[in-house]
Amino acid sequence: MAGRIEDYALIGDMQTAALVCRDGTVDWLCLPRFDSHAIFAGLLGTEEHGFWRLGPAHAADTEPPRAVRRGYRGDSLILESEWDTPRGTVRVTDFMPPRDGAPQLIRIVEGVSGRVPMRSTLRMRFSYGRVVPWVHKHEGRTVAVAGPDSVWFDAEAETYGKSLTTYSDFTVTPGERIAFSISWQPSHKEPPALPEPEQSLEATEEFWREWVEHCTYHGPYREAVIRSLITLKALTYAPTGGIVAAPTTSLPEDIGGVRNWDYRYTWLRDAAITLSSLLRTGYREEARAWREWLLRAVAGDPENLQIMYGIAGERELGEAELDWLPGFENSAPVRVGNGAAHQLQLDVYGEVTEALHLGHMTGLARNDYASLLQLKLIRYLEKHWDEPDEGIWEVRGPRRHFVHSKVMAWVAVDRTIKLIESGDADGPLERWRELRDDIHRDVCEKGYDKERNTFTQSYGSKELDASLLLIPQMGFLPPDDKRVIGTIEAIQRELSTPDGFILRYPTSGGEEGVDGLPGDEGAFLACSFWMADDLAMIGRVDEARKLFEKLLALRNDLGLLAEEWDPRLQRQVGNFPQAFSHVPLIDTALRLTASGAYGG
Repeated sequence: MAGRIEDYALIGDMQTAALVCRDGTVDWLCLPRFDSHAIFAGLLGTEEHGFWRLGPAHAADTEPPRAVRRGYRGDSLILESEWDTPRGTVRVTDFMPPRDGAPQLIRIVEGVSGRVPMRSTLRMRFSYGRVVPWVHKHEGRTVAVAGPDSVWFDAEAETYGKSLTTYSDFTVTPGERIAFSISWQPSHKEPPALPEPEQSLEATEEFWREWVEHCTYHGPYREAVIRSLITLKALTYAPTGGIVAAPTTSLPEDIGGVRNWDYRYTWLRDAAITLSSLLRTGYREEARAWREWLLRAVAGDPENLQIMYGIAGERELGEAELDWLPGFENSAPVRVGNGAAHQLQLDVYGEVTEALHLGHMTGLARNDYASLLQLKLIRYLEKHWDEPDEGIWEVRGPRRHFVHSKVMAWVAVDRTIKLIESGDADGPLERWRELRDDIHRDVCEKGYDKERNTFTQSYGSKELDASLLLIPQMGFLPPDDKRVIGTIEAIQRELSTPDGFILRYPTSGGEEGVDGLPGDEGAFLACSFWMADDLAMIGRVDEARKLFEKLLALRNDLGLLAEEWDPRLQRQVGNFPQAFSHVPLIDTALRLTASGAYGG
């Protein structure tokens, strides 16, 4: 049985990632890329679907002991877990070296005190737990092969096979270090090089130390900001610059429900706001790489902009269900691929344009094709901004005139006008100024409820939507506008949980609702950070700080956040860790620091 979502730690090599539970079990790992088939899929099923546990030995009829202490080594992605046992204390260090050759997951056991019996239990199952590989020895190394994939297991302790599982039983003494590793290689190629665990550990620590040194934020929330930045870096696919929304699929937004999606792709929206946070904290190289990824992904067909792409720019992300996996805590179906890829979401044009604009404003080297792309996107919006769409939340119900989508269309036009006014592009300035005014007028007339003094989710609707909190942040209206203040207060009244966190929009309580899905969901963490931002913007800075610090308290012990918080179950839900949660954490920290609204 997998642990709770917050029980997991993230390790990765900027091409894929693994989740490690408190009991020393790797329950999720896709090789060689984020979006490849999992070789450990126990997270979404049972131990029969693949896992790797490394920790103190325990009786077969008892639960594996959980680490009593764990944390990342300094500002890195190197996980250290410690167990205190009746026979002594042991530490396991887990990491994935930034890739130079075959992808590797390395685990080093170190004796701290006493003599501690240990066990490694490795059960590889390819194709998301469906395929049992052929496991055999090759020149003293254990190799598992299935179709195009091979995984090589190297251990500094004796191993043996039993019941289609590879075991190692050993005892560790003070100061003794015993390493284990797995390496992936295409099955038709020569064996990967033997790992060098200690050298790799040193190099990995140095990599993260040097990367963190580039951070320009030194405010009171530095620990939380740095951990979020490291997480965002870990979600970046280094070869292309694409950024995945999360390294997992089908972790449920509603435990036991059907709101389970594959997030191992690059949403333009998520990636654009990630770019914004990276730029504002000193990471221009990542921003430049993402811009290059965007230009390649969209190349030749900007009029048919997708809301998401594969991490190398792939367009076809067909959705399928893996019916042999029961799902996390029986939350089925388990999905791979994402059918929302071809939805119309007009807000994406705004987010991409805002990201390009921010890059321009922060001194990112000029790219003529980026400016050309921006102009092409506005020419598309000029013809289509007034159409209904699926909106920011990818509703699978009928299209609507979502207010947030129109606001972001306005943002796209406004930022492009600024680009032309700066002299870095040519375009029909007066015509687009009129277009900007037309969109603004349309939103204020059709998306605003005068009686309740609030903007609404869509034209003519009574429902609210937390995406409306972005209206002042995008500059559509000033923070002191009575309509902005009224919207913030209405969302606090109608979309707030008892804990003060924010829901995306009203759900149906079991019936099919606006999003075309049954069931409920938790408080959306990004929306809750947006609320803290807005409160600071309208002068309620003490309230903003208190909400922000309540949100920080929702992070797990390693500083990681999933997509949502379930206020009934008091636990994290949704894919994990989630870029769309860590980005607004950074943004709110920057805003509160600038305003002086922090404790201590």
